[in-house]
Amino acid sequence: MAELSSKQRVERTFRYQETDRVPINYLCNQGIDSRLKKHFGLDANDGEGLLRALNVDFRGIGPRYIGPRLHAEVEGINVDPQWGLHTRWIEHESGGYNDYCDYPLMNADDDTIRNWPMPSPDDYDYSNIASYVGSIGDLAIFAGGAGTADIMNSAGMMFGVEEMLVRLISEDDAFLVYTDRRLGVQLECLRRTLEACPRGALSFVWLGEDLGTQIGPMISLDLYRKVLRPRHQRFIDLAAQFDLPVMVHTCGSSSWAYEDFIDMGVKVVDTLQPEAVNMSPSYLKQNFGGRLAFHGCISTAGPMANGTVEEVVADCKLVLETMMPGGGYCFAPTHCIQDNSPTENVLAAYQAAYELGRY
Repeated sequence: MAELSSKQRVERTFRYQETDRVPINYLCNQGIDSRLKKHFGLDANDGEGLLRALNVDFRGIGPRYIGPRLHAEVEGINVDPQWGLHTRWIEHESGGYNDYCDYPLMNADDDTIRNWPMPSPDDYDYSNIASYVGSIGDLAIFAGGAGTADIMNSAGMMFGVEEMLVRLISEDDAFLVYTDRRLGVQLECLRRTLEACPRGALSFVWLGEDLGTQIGPMISLDLYRKVLRPRHQRFIDLAAQFDLPVMVHTCGSSSWAYEDFIDMGVKVVDTLQPEAVNMSPSYLKQNFGGRLAFHGCISTAGPMANGTVEEVVADCKLVLETMMPGGGYCFAPTHCIQDNSPTENVLAAYQAAYELGRY
């Protein structure tokens, strides 16, 4: 097959068709990102140069926040000005990361939860989206991301996971009011983003919801259908109005929800942690191949982090051989590549994808 553009490559893959090669995506933590840029002789801020060096087909777009700070700063803590998330920088032997802490709504009363300050869709600048889309040519451009339409993961960052689950399972009114207010802002921001783009310029919409642990579901299918699914459906329906397929990010053991995803109109599933129950490439391909496309499967806790270069290549080769037949697979890490991954292992994985992922 003749060389395709990234846009053609991804869109054919999302239609479960074979292409010239598998599409490639990249997600990273700060430390490994810096080391990769140094390897390629790139400036520390040259993210686009790194994506091109790794043959990455995907680019994301979104509006820029220009509104006021809605949440006061706290000494020693990073406070998100829009939503009020609290994080703290945590050093570790291979780098560092911002971890969630001091969950601001964990012990809040119902009035505080219902009236938590949130941005307005008017607080974002959509004016440069069209020009940016036009400037990056024939790449596969998406709107949204793994946190768009997400309920449990995002609420867990504010309430703590245990309280989030208690309030979700009990269908707590204050929690649902908070959730619907936040999703309403996201939905309208997404709508305005899609309206700002020329028709046909985007390739898909990316949504997210963490549904699984390593050993099973986080919630029951009945609860998912009653509380989460109707709220997710609004975002999927919006994408359909713009003739855009939807990819959904789900961590952990999540394939229990995939039949519902298919019924809802989801076309692609992301993350696909092979260590989790019923998430191996062979299981997914056998049960959902041709009905869902796949984006992920390259473990950030497996050979890429802990193996030799040879083991990394062997792992990538096995995933490609399992997922590629008949099309419908995008090479991507299961999460952000962690700082404990040796630089040579990450380079080997992306070289394997580019060289071995050809039809």
